[in-house]
Amino acid sequence: MTQPNPGLEPIDESWSTALAIVAHPDDLEYGAAAAVARWTDQGKRIVYCLATSGEAGIDGIEPERCGPLREEEERAGAALVGVDVVEFLGYPDGMIEYGLDLRRDIARAVRRHRPDVVIIGNHHETWRPGAYNQADHIAVGRATIDGVRDAANRWVFRELLDEGLQPWKAAKILVGHSTLSTHGVDVTGTFVRGVASLQAHTEYLRGLGPGPMSDPEEFLEAVNRADGARLGVRYAVSFEVLDV
Repeated sequence: MTQPNPGLEPIDESWSTALAIVAHPDDLEYGAAAAVARWTDQGKRIVYCLATSGEAGIDGIEPERCGPLREEEERAGAALVGVDVVEFLGYPDGMIEYGLDLRRDIARAVRRHRPDVVIIGNHHETWRPGAYNQADHIAVGRATIDGVRDAANRWVFRELLDEGLQPWKAAKILVGHSTLSTHGVDVTGTFVRGVASLQAHTEYLRGLGPGPMSDPEEFLEAVNRADGARLGVRYAVSFEVLDV
C-alpha cells in the first residue's frame, strides 16, 4: 500500500547568499527556479554554477553548436529569476565522473563565491520507484556535497590556498526535489516566473518532442502543486536540508 507523502516544514530563509551547483542547463529550471525567484525578490544573491554546457542534450543539434546555444538559453532563464552570474565548468555532458578534479572545481567555486547555502539537485539513485536518476545528476550532486566540505578544510586541495582562496564553510546544502525532502518554500507568488525560466530553454524543449517534459507549465504545475499540498500552500518547491 502506498503511503501518503508527509508534510513539509517551511524552510529557514535567514541567509543572504547561495551558490546553485547542478549538472546541466535546465536542471534548476525543472525544479528550483521559482524558489530562486522568491529568494532574489527578497534581496538574496544567488549564483549558478553548471558542470556541463548540456552539449549532448539535443539529439538533432551537434554538440559543438548545441553547447553555446544551451549556455545562452541558461543565461536567459536565469535572468528571469534574478540571477545574473552563470558559470560553466566545462565537464563533458553525459560523461561526468565523480572524482577529485570535480570536487576541487566545486570547492574552488565555493571558496570564490563564499555562499551561506549551496543548492543542488536530487543526487539519489531514483526520482521515485521505477524512475532512475541520470548519471550526471548523481555524480555532480555527490561531488558537490563532498566539495562543500572540502572548501572548509584548508588541508584538502592546498593548491587553492596558493590561488588566494581561503577556506569557506557554507551552513547548509539544499537538495531540490530530493526523494528525502523534509522542507519546502512557498512559490505561489513566483510560480509564473519559474515557468518562464524553463520556457527560455526553447531549443531544448523543442528537441524533447511531445510529452509532459516539453510543456513547462503542465510539468511544473503538477510538481509544484504536489509539493504545495505538502506545505499547505498552492505551489511549493521541496528540499532536503543537509547540515555541513
